[in-house]
Amino acid sequence: MTQTRTNLIGLTREELTDAMASIGEKAFRAKQIWHWLYHQGVKNISDMTSLSKSLHAKMEEHFYIGRLEVARHLVSVDGSQKWLFRLEDGNEIESVFIPDEGRGALCISSQVGCSLNCDFCNTGTQRIVRNLTPAEIVGQLMAARDSLNEWPSGVDGRLLTNIVMMGMGEPLMNFDNVKKALTIIKDGEGTAISRRRITLSTAGVVPLIARCGDEIEVDLAVSLHAARDELRDILVPINKKYPLDQLLKACAAYPGARNARRITMEYVMIKDVNDSPEDARLLAKLMRQYKIPAKFNLIPFNPWPGTNYETSSNNAVHKFSRILNDLGFSAPIRQPRGRDIMAACGQLKSDSENQKLKALAAKRKAEHDAAEPLSA
Repeated sequence: MTQTRTNLIGLTREELTDAMASIGEKAFRAKQIWHWLYHQGVKNISDMTSLSKSLHAKMEEHFYIGRLEVARHLVSVDGSQKWLFRLEDGNEIESVFIPDEGRGALCISSQVGCSLNCDFCNTGTQRIVRNLTPAEIVGQLMAARDSLNEWPSGVDGRLLTNIVMMGMGEPLMNFDNVKKALTIIKDGEGTAISRRRITLSTAGVVPLIARCGDEIEVDLAVSLHAARDELRDILVPINKKYPLDQLLKACAAYPGARNARRITMEYVMIKDVNDSPEDARLLAKLMRQYKIPAKFNLIPFNPWPGTNYETSSNNAVHKFSRILNDLGFSAPIRQPRGRDIMAACGQLKSDSENQKLKALAAKRKAEHDAAEPLSA
């Protein structure tokens, strides 16, 4: 059945004020409702106990609180958690929570599927379906807080402290909805996650990088993965449209970028592809050439069914890190998290897509077995 009521989740403060005006209520109601939605995390309008029952009834007629449906919740042996969410139109997305000592980051998706087709990324093999709405982006945080039992907002010692826009999709390809969602998430009277605790990762949508710094005002991470255009054209095909020179100039000009707020260069380590000492030295040379206040995040490649790539050896990864360190750059090695539940970097993909691949593989195997001649 088509939903005719308006979802309260995903509305900005201004839109919520307008929504209240549309049913004859004054602006102060919007502030009350904002508190219930994003500070207390209520799931039902009737749970807003500071509102009268008559107002509950009026609101129920026009609005609803849309929460994402958790189709599957998996917990890794290392404590990471992954949620498969089924959206109202039947599409699916994934979010991952990665706990660490004294903090924890939620990896949020921005699109159903991805249009960038990065060669090493499992998510990139899923065709783009559509952009997520602000409600669906904010909803991932709210569902994670539900699961972690971290309402109301602002409680000391909470596990979920950071947001990384690094899930399914390219955030800058859904700029307006991501901007709106993060404005809601950053609000100090709501979910209250500071902009300094939010990082947006882009594969290099150059025209929107400056706007991201000016309008969204969060930390920037770049999916770099290669120091040469000819290799990056293969690994990250958007490089053909916005090559390294354009990308690195945009990074150098990123608003607020300085040594204290360095840009993170994400670099997946792939055996015999981009993990040579020469690659490390060229990376350092590029950062100096473009005067980018950068730090590197070295990520051992996370295998997935069907990939032709392999993970770099421990020796190669550590040597790569040492070279960058010796040249004056921070280059920690990210420990793979959530591999056992396919929650690691580059492994996110909706369950329906994975089931299609499994079914196709089973069909091909059955056809192959049927074609095999019977042994004597």
